[in-house]
Amino acid sequence: MGLLSGLLGNASEVDSDELDKLLNDTLIEGESVAQAYKVIRDMFVFTNKRLILIDKQGVTGSKVEMLSIPYGKITKFSKESAGHFDLDAELKIWIGSEPEPLTKEFKAGDNINQVYKIISQYCL
Repeated sequence: MGLLSGLLGNASEVDSDELDKLLNDTLIEGESVAQAYKVIRDMFVFTNKRLILIDKQGVTGSKVEMLSIPYGKITKFSKESAGHFDLDAELKIWIGSEPEPLTKEFKAGDNINQVYKIISQYCL
């Protein structure tokens, strides 16, 4: 991923070596990564069983939070594209009976569509 693309928040595919290192102790037997996207330091990992959201925290990014969402628990999802004055795009995912969605922001760029399309493929 180019630095400029990352700074603009464009989702790009994740390097497989980086992904293998991160998910080494996370994936279960029979689970495989179908697609993975990175937005600056955050990642969306789509496996054949679940969506894994990876949030690297701190200055060095050594602290990592992983949120696993089984596809069957996603009740709805939406995207809001960037506009002329609001340059951020938003992805919202509702999980189970939670009233508030999980919200991820994307900076300028149309690549939120890639992530939305993959969620649609696995959840519909």
